[in-house]
Amino acid sequence: MESPALLLSPPAANPNHPPFSFSPHRVLWPPRRNLRPLGCSLSTSSGRATRRPPLGSPRVVSEMASSTGGESYTTLLEYVGKGGADVGDDLVVLLCHLQYACKRIAALVASPFNAELGRGGGGGVPSSSSSSKRDAPKPLDIVSNDIILASLRKSGKVAVMASEEDDVPVWITDDSPFVVVVDPLDGSRNIDVSIPTGTIFGVYNRLAELDHLPVEEKAQLNSLQSGKRLVAAGYILYSSATIFCISFGSGTHAFMLDHSTGEFVLTHPSIQVPRRGQIYSVNDARYFDWPDGLRRYIDTVRQGKGQFPKKYSARYVCSLVADFHRTLIYGGVVMNPRDHLRLVYEANPLSFLIEHAGGRGSDGKTRILSIQPVELHQRLPLFLGSVEDMHELESYDSIQQKINPGYDV
Repeated sequence: MESPALLLSPPAANPNHPPFSFSPHRVLWPPRRNLRPLGCSLSTSSGRATRRPPLGSPRVVSEMASSTGGESYTTLLEYVGKGGADVGDDLVVLLCHLQYACKRIAALVASPFNAELGRGGGGGVPSSSSSSKRDAPKPLDIVSNDIILASLRKSGKVAVMASEEDDVPVWITDDSPFVVVVDPLDGSRNIDVSIPTGTIFGVYNRLAELDHLPVEEKAQLNSLQSGKRLVAAGYILYSSATIFCISFGSGTHAFMLDHSTGEFVLTHPSIQVPRRGQIYSVNDARYFDWPDGLRRYIDTVRQGKGQFPKKYSARYVCSLVADFHRTLIYGGVVMNPRDHLRLVYEANPLSFLIEHAGGRGSDGKTRILSIQPVELHQRLPLFLGSVEDMHELESYDSIQQKINPGYDV
């Protein structure tokens, strides 16, 4: 891309129509330097966010508050602070900056004046790590990547960031405690038709034993940690609501963005994926390319002849975060049976989330979190879902698709 400063103005007025009585907003990136992330002011005594709703704004009550009869809500930063999960000051600061970046991406994705970015206008240069035009980065991916990188730099808590949009990891600073891996904007090719998109991330501890190595080598090795070493993982869903879902290894929790306060509010504490669902999510237009085992499994469950004696329904958005979020809440399985999804940026974080919600993540044979990455952009089949559905699916002989004819859509 050219200059990182993107001033996107609305289209010129049509002379055949009368002028509007108001001035349309403009979206400015990067933000002015004197702006500070909303919700990042923390009390040193309690660790709770000090920002409160403006006078006259509606009160938001989370499911947690409703179930306990409480009158207040719990924000993301309150939850992770000393009054809640107490994940540590360094991680709280990192999350403060990351959630601010995701609020900016949510606004960018929803802006009518950025439609050209979503269509790929602006001359984005495909990364050499992409295997097809379908996966070539689009300008909106790159802008989202820049937003996240800038926020992580300002946090002072991230040593290295590895992104799906970059060929190699970016070393940020020597002494910071964390490593972040991220898919900045999954499903961005769907933006032009307003289909949900998302950000996926994982957080690791920096491996201090690698500090003596050259920068390029230690950046690479820090980013290739096994999913079992994740400190935290999450996704942000940009849809009818903006959802921030995260796990620190003891439960999976979802927070919804309240636009009246600018805060992520806890709405789904301690999510438990149903042990069995009644939905499968896969692009079954590829049915005839699948191995026999996967075809038999799908044929069986949609006829109601599997271990669960009810017919399954198909639900497929073709946006990984959206399909995963539905599976996390309703149960069932979401899958891509071919070597397509990335182990580091997608499979590991989502498997971490679903395992800590009582589900399972697999490549069809092996638990995802036990696979040691060997390449930064390593791809593999991915199956995620309810534990009973996953066990039934994996009982079939062959469910990994070996034929890859090179799909255009």
